[in-house]
Amino acid sequence: MDLQTIKERIKSVKNKREYLLSLLEQPNLGTLRVDVNQALEELDDLMDEFKRTIPEAEAN
Repeated sequence: MDLQTIKERIKSVKNKREYLLSLLEQPNLGTLRVDVNQALEELDDLMDEFKRTIPEAEAN
């Protein structure tokens, strides 16, 4: 997998994170709020690991 493909996939992940954040604003989320929070934490961990692994990719 080349770097450009990885960057595109990371961009897709960032978009999904924004969607999860919008879900948290829903008042009727109920117990799914726990799952959404967990997904956000895992996505943040993934993004941090990506930045540590390929720091120059974030600058582009």
